[in-house]
Amino acid sequence: MGKNYRPGRIGEEIRRIVSEMILRELKDPRLQSCMVSVTAVDVTKDHSYATVFISAVSAETVDSEDAELKKEVLAAFNSAKGFIRNEIGRELELRHVPELIFKFDTSLEYGRHMDKLIDSL
Repeated sequence: MGKNYRPGRIGEEIRRIVSEMILRELKDPRLQSCMVSVTAVDVTKDHSYATVFISAVSAETVDSEDAELKKEVLAAFNSAKGFIRNEIGRELELRHVPELIFKFDTSLEYGRHMDKLIDSL
């Protein structure tokens, strides 16, 4: 059997579309207060679900406010989920558009934590 590359290609296209929508079309004030980016999209093999990993950085947040920022950003994306799915379906012309699941990407925080540990040695 050959490898199935289609979920990866669809994931990259979804990442591109959502990133462009953040720049141009999503006008939610919860997204305007910080810098938001889509780090990755993981699509299941049957193309029924797509997990969109989000990263958000704000200049004025402290670690205690970081959890509140995450909640606001995820709430903004969940409220715009239908609009985003509609745009994905229109641009990709898929028969079935995957259900979007938004999660916060913790790899940047983990990297900062590892840098602190290395620096403390």
